[in-house]
Amino acid sequence: MNPLARIEAAVEAAIGSVERPGCPPGLSAAMRYAVIPGGARIRPKLCLAVAGACAADDPILVDAAATSIELLHCASLVHDDLPCFDNADTRRGRPSVHRAFGQPLAVLTGDALIVLAFELLARAGRVAPARLADLTLIVARSVGGPTGIVAGQAWECEQALDLSQYHREKTGSLFVAATMAGAAAAGYAADGWRALGDYIGEAFQVADDIKDVLAKDGDIGKPAGRDAALGRPNVVNSFGVAAAVERLEDLLAKAQESIPDCPGREALGKLVRAEASSFVPKKLLRVAA
Repeated sequence: MNPLARIEAAVEAAIGSVERPGCPPGLSAAMRYAVIPGGARIRPKLCLAVAGACAADDPILVDAAATSIELLHCASLVHDDLPCFDNADTRRGRPSVHRAFGQPLAVLTGDALIVLAFELLARAGRVAPARLADLTLIVARSVGGPTGIVAGQAWECEQALDLSQYHREKTGSLFVAATMAGAAAAGYAADGWRALGDYIGEAFQVADDIKDVLAKDGDIGKPAGRDAALGRPNVVNSFGVAAAVERLEDLLAKAQESIPDCPGREALGKLVRAEASSFVPKKLLRVAA
């Protein structure tokens, strides 16, 4: 099974576990809507790729790690789109969850996806209990405070923030979780994989900033120009398009260099570069040039 099909099957199974008699129909429907169909599934694919490069011997735990990270990412999007944050009407080319189901269910949907992510880890951990504690810590720290996506979102409520720290927490933390969790699920020491996640996460954020400034709403499946409209930090608005593109290329080069020694190091480096090519549509890079 190719990585994307593997992820989609695991995500479908996770959402299916909620769709049982007794669950409020609106909640289960909103959870499915928030997760399926998904986006590029970049984070879980990265998790699978690292685990594969480390010659993982437990696909059950690897799939649970990758799926939990994707569910947490989807939960963050549901909450991020709410009127109290970005007030986004669309996500992935269709109405955002709070527009489709209302704000109360959108809040509960994000909450339920977070809990479901950790339920998946707990279930899968039974087959490799020695790896479960480290894996759970890695994923949990990527989500909460003081340096996870919740902390990153909270910086938007402060009067002043550091742009690099903001991006590292709000966006990069789940990429770090993907690389470290992939290694941990394969039985490797996870700390050596932090740098790869950091570089890819920052590169993804720079690419997102480029799209926010240069793209039109129809190009990216969500409203463009939101950073300027909401007074949010943006690399392009701060330093210009050319500097942002140069930064993106530098980060991707460093990401490849940072991959630790492992059985599949060379193949993983090629995969990272290939996946990163989709971060920014080519037509936008031509505009930037």
